[in-house]
Amino acid sequence: MNAQLAIQICEQLVMAEHDEEVEAWQYLIDTGLAWQLQGWYGRTAQRLINDGYCTYTDRADERV
Repeated sequence: MNAQLAIQICEQLVMAEHDEEVEAWQYLIDTGLAWQLQGWYGRTAQRLINDGYCTYTDRADERV
């Protein structure tokens, strides 16, 4: 997975199975891109985390 493909899957420009969509969103969350792109990405990512489809780990904690 890379940023371009993840974004295309999330925007449904590239058709993907449900698992691939979740993987794309997880990639954007893990890389922090979900919160750097337009607001829709962050809101959707947060909803997916809240609903249990994706997880969030504060990567800053891992660098300490």
